[in-house]
Amino acid sequence: MSASSLPVLEFVLANYKNFNARATRDSLLSYWEHVSGGGRMFWSVAGAMSSAQLGITLAPAIRAGLIHGLSVTGANLEESLFRLVAHAAYKDFPEYRYFSKQDDTKILEQRMRRVTDTSIPEDEAFRAVEKIIVPMWKNATEKGERRFWHEYFYECILALDPADFEGDPEACWLLEAARRKLPIVVPGYEDSTFGNIFASYVKAGECNASIVKSGIEYMADFYDRYEELSAGSGVGFFQIGGGIAGDFPICVVPSIKYDLQKPVKPWAYFCQISDSTTSYGSYSGATPNEKITWDKLTETTPMFVIESDATIVAPLILSALLECQRQPEAAKAIIAKHRG
Repeated sequence: MSASSLPVLEFVLANYKNFNARATRDSLLSYWEHVSGGGRMFWSVAGAMSSAQLGITLAPAIRAGLIHGLSVTGANLEESLFRLVAHAAYKDFPEYRYFSKQDDTKILEQRMRRVTDTSIPEDEAFRAVEKIIVPMWKNATEKGERRFWHEYFYECILALDPADFEGDPEACWLLEAARRKLPIVVPGYEDSTFGNIFASYVKAGECNASIVKSGIEYMADFYDRYEELSAGSGVGFFQIGGGIAGDFPICVVPSIKYDLQKPVKPWAYFCQISDSTTSYGSYSGATPNEKITWDKLTETTPMFVIESDATIVAPLILSALLECQRQPEAAKAIIAKHRG
């Protein structure tokens, strides 16, 4: 098998030698070593990566068995669905850095919601999904049913008629996760468009707030999910950005150990991609070695910090991993060649 059959892997290994490039290469190789050895990987996705179309590589990675669980913001959860049902109505604004306040006011008047250089169409996305998911909330209220936030979105996306898809379903990570019933936690889901919409229906007395399980219940359930994921060769933690999407799930290890007083495996791998320099007190979170003191990682855990733009780095890593998954023997040969 020629090296050219894995061009992304070959490119990374040939060119990424030092600094953030080296961290990217080493995290990729360690990730592949972990999952090819039977380990699992849990992803934490902050920010608005779904609007940035991370699903183009994230969905195939879920499909290929390279990702086994997720912690996402409420925004990332709903925006994956928006991209599926309203892709054609999105507008891009590549000149956004030069916009005036008046320019953004015009975008508002067009009923668009800008996310950096793209925008979410209110009517085609928010209101279209609202027509589907609100009846689910009302039905749950009538029946006294309770579910996790993501379970409503799983049901919603699986109930859609494929004829209504505007985006590529093969690039929708939420659809792929729903099909595979991937374990998901959505900490702080209230801080999202549909979190606000749900609150309005609760305020109006049309829905009961109790139909959505709380963040505490997410953690209580995640104890069991973590034990399942960490069985065998263990589970790694791959983090994009900072904030609650990462801080919430990584705490499961010390909580099981100290609060439940049960034996637990530490996270088997850690990598964070952030364009905010990691430092003590930074929004991006502390450097990984601080996590040792909280018993989330150990001194032998493979740890990587990539200070770069995740919209560039994450698809590169995922593309290389997908190549490795498709042709493991060729990947083994290329890695051996570059390691000398």
